[in-house]
Amino acid sequence: MPQEGLPVLRDWIVLLVAMGLIAPLVRRLNAPSVLGYLLAGVLIGPYGLGALAEYWPWLAWATIKNVKTVHVMAELGVVFLLFMVGLELSWERLMSMARLVFGLGAAQVILTAAILAALLRAATGLELAAASVVGMALAMSSTAIVMHMMVEERRLATPVGRAAFAVLLFQDLAVVPMLFLTGALAADAGGILWPLFLNLGKATLAIGIITLLGRLLLRPMLRFAAKSRESFMAVTLLLVVGTGVITHAAGLSMALGAFLAGLLLAETEYSHQVQVDLEPFKGLLMGVFFTSIGMNLDLPAALGQAHVLLLVVMLLVLVKAAVLLIIARLFGLSAGTGIELALLLAHGGEFAFVVLSQAAGREVVPWNQAQFFMVVTTVSMFMLGFLARLGRRLGMRLSRAEVQHRAPLPTPEETRELKDHVIIIGYGRVGQLLGEILNDLRQPFVAIDNDPVIVAAARETAPVYFGNATHPDILRRLGAGKALALVITMDDAETAERVVRMVSRHWPQLPVLARARDTRHAMRLVSQGAHEVVPETVEASLDLAELLLQSTGLGAEAAHDVIAARREQERQRLLRAVERGRRNHDAALQANGGAPGGNAEA
Repeated sequence: MPQEGLPVLRDWIVLLVAMGLIAPLVRRLNAPSVLGYLLAGVLIGPYGLGALAEYWPWLAWATIKNVKTVHVMAELGVVFLLFMVGLELSWERLMSMARLVFGLGAAQVILTAAILAALLRAATGLELAAASVVGMALAMSSTAIVMHMMVEERRLATPVGRAAFAVLLFQDLAVVPMLFLTGALAADAGGILWPLFLNLGKATLAIGIITLLGRLLLRPMLRFAAKSRESFMAVTLLLVVGTGVITHAAGLSMALGAFLAGLLLAETEYSHQVQVDLEPFKGLLMGVFFTSIGMNLDLPAALGQAHVLLLVVMLLVLVKAAVLLIIARLFGLSAGTGIELALLLAHGGEFAFVVLSQAAGREVVPWNQAQFFMVVTTVSMFMLGFLARLGRRLGMRLSRAEVQHRAPLPTPEETRELKDHVIIIGYGRVGQLLGEILNDLRQPFVAIDNDPVIVAAARETAPVYFGNATHPDILRRLGAGKALALVITMDDAETAERVVRMVSRHWPQLPVLARARDTRHAMRLVSQGAHEVVPETVEASLDLAELLLQSTGLGAEAAHDVIAARREQERQRLLRAVERGRRNHDAALQANGGAPGGNAEA
């Protein structure tokens, strides 16, 4: 290998070591991988360990001074990111959420960008073009982090999850026009309007060519290449890079071409295989991109003006939160959903790095100012966990207040009418199914849940109230003294046990049926006063085992007999635990004169 190639090879080794070690360590702290790559870049860049190499020369072996070494690969990371965004979109998906995507999402991006641009121009004297680009960049939020959080918490189907997805989806769509506008603003001659129209014409021509060629050649090419996985991957990579080259030749960004290629591929039957094949490339190249951004972040200089940095971060959070809260209310979202959405999306996002780096490269925004706003974005992303928790807490409080206003507990006069009814505690999936069965049988029931979203949704078809079932006054208002039975269906094991203890203490004669996670939880519930329990994991395991035995060749009848015998063993084991629990419970009642504290109710 020529000697001049060794420094480049050494830089790549340093880069891969940093990405392979530092980023996973950050992820283990429950921080997003994006922040891990940024920190890795800061550490190995010229403003991190590179600045100390002057005093300790040996550190030069662990740093990259020539950031241009990884510039090409970083650009490819942006190209692949936009390609995957296009690939994951579809016309049906957009139309199903059109009101929120193109209404709520568009309003958030446009209003936030305009307000931030105006504030920055007034406060810092930035030129109109630079302030506009910075405003657009800071209007974005982190799709990767927020969607990962929503999926992990199983909240994507909630009102907050749907609204957040719609806003983030529009932001993803808005990246391409932002990059296009950045390229138009980079032109020198003729002011802004002429370059804008010129670039618009080039973009229209490039998009037309790509769309026409894609419609004619895409499926035949992929069909021919699909016979070999290597050929299929090669053709896919050619499509991504080739469309990028066409738009680049037209004076636009490669990312625009890649986005168009993704949209065209999304309509074909090959989209899922392409996603699987390119996911490792996208992850690696995006890691290179964010690491290269971290190398260019002059954190010491930014921290030298920490008071200005924190002021701008707080301004960003306040403006984005205020805009989101107002437009969420205008679009009919509740106050609780609005405040949670506002704080959840009040931070900066990874696309800000894409827009700002392009703007700095085209000299639309001075590099030192682009760096500063990248640091602002990074700091705000570190605040996401705190902002999300605060938003959820405030949202729950507001939602509870709204639900309590709309669905108050029955008055004492109404309680007198409750008799021989069933009380369901927890109105999630299991509780709703029980309610539907009781409705079909004309058996009166009331239900209670402490999730305001569930109560608000179920209130239209069932007598569901909001409240904390561990308080005896709540159940007293629901007529626990005259109920036929009480059923506990909630997921929270500890809360379920508290409810059983409380009911056993105040209404010892009221039959309590409870949903248990497993046999051990069932035994705890029985020992604390539950009359009947159903361990859901045992039943699910037995059903699955029966299917497994049949799939391995055992006859259906034989498999059923084996599982029936095992079900009886489990039932006898649970019955023995129930009997022990009842004896202990009765002994405790006798020791306390019939009921602890003598406050049992008829």
